Amino acid sequence: MPGDSAVSVSAVSKKFRVYHERNQSLKSAVMRRKRSVYEDFWALRDVALEIPQGSTFALVGDNGSGKSTLLKCIAKILVPDEGTVATWGRMAAMLEVGSGFHPELSGRDNVYLNGSILGMHRAEIDRKFDQIVAFSGVEEFIDQPVKNYSSGMYVRLGFSVAIHTEPDILVVDEILAVGDSGFQDKCAEKFADFRREGRTVVVVSHSMPQLRGMADQAAWLEHGRLRDVGEARLVLEKYSDSTRSGVRVDSEGRVRWGSGEALVERVELLDGSGRPTGGEVRTGDTVVMRLHFNAKQRLARPHFGFAMESVDGTYLWGNNTKDLGFEVEFLEGRGSVDLVVPRLPLQPGGYIIHGSIVDTSTLHVYDYVRDSARLSVARGKPFESGGYLIMDGRWAWPVDGIHKETDRP
Repeated sequence: MPGDSAVSVSAVSKKFRVYHERNQSLKSAVMRRKRSVYEDFWALRDVALEIPQGSTFALVGDNGSGKSTLLKCIAKILVPDEGTVATWGRMAAMLEVGSGFHPELSGRDNVYLNGSILGMHRAEIDRKFDQIVAFSGVEEFIDQPVKNYSSGMYVRLGFSVAIHTEPDILVVDEILAVGDSGFQDKCAEKFADFRREGRTVVVVSHSMPQLRGMADQAAWLEHGRLRDVGEARLVLEKYSDSTRSGVRVDSEGRVRWGSGEALVERVELLDGSGRPTGGEVRTGDTVVMRLHFNAKQRLARPHFGFAMESVDGTYLWGNNTKDLGFEVEFLEGRGSVDLVVPRLPLQPGGYIIHGSIVDTSTLHVYDYVRDSARLSVARGKPFESGGYLIMDGRWAWPVDGIHKETDRP
């Protein structure tokens, strides 16, 4: 393969005919005495990108942007009208619920049918059959006709067959959204295994948290054209923020937007004594978030804000000076403002902090900076067993209607 590419898309364009009036038969054409009326719709226009070997590559964009069309060109289901798509290695594709399944056959028979379509020999399917069924979780229904399966069962069995072909390139459309959360977790683990084994996954999804957690490269399509391609974090953030005005990437690689009369220069993380933490803290610590700003002109009654997400993009928290009644008469020049969190209520893990400055109505943004600081939280006190938050829950025995608290460790 050339360089480290698993897929090379070169100036690909694909068009479809959109009919306004159509003759359904020769008789219709004779009776109507006119040709079908149509126009060409270009679903893809001059798209060029390289998908690295061993990467999990996301395709994002609004409905109708050309994502699924590009995926089908990569999977060789569609042939481009212009340009070429080159792939290196064995490929398996999951593009539609139940693709490659016969509804009248049992799940067992469809494993053999779909496996053979994907290039597996019968002996190979025999050897992997138990693994395929176990991963899909449909053991109880494997001898039932798949026409009786739910869409989730279809997806689980079809995906399980596809990944057990051990493809070099796995192409997956939005169908994984049909699976339940447990199945999606298993898929994420399998994608991670693929990456470690040097395999390539190309996936289309509208779930930004899911893609943030699994993709390392991404491409953003808009009206059939390639809008951006590169590191997944930046591309996904730019796509998510595309409805905002003035979105840009600064010199430090952070996505930000706003009119710019005042800027968030940096966010500093300090401990309760005012010493820099470098972002390394523990559950229960006092954390000071210091926002350094530069107001290029005098601004009356602005407001500051912080927001926090988990590394998978789940929104966890927001705080601003307006909600807390912290009045700022005006801003001018450089300065800083602190937000103090007395006891950090976060489980161990990584968290992303966004900083902002807005006008008195909070509707006009002077500056909003994503990923302006990061927290790496280690185990502290109190300790609880899972999730994002520490609720500091207390177990107790009810005594005469009054709860007697247990001591905290």
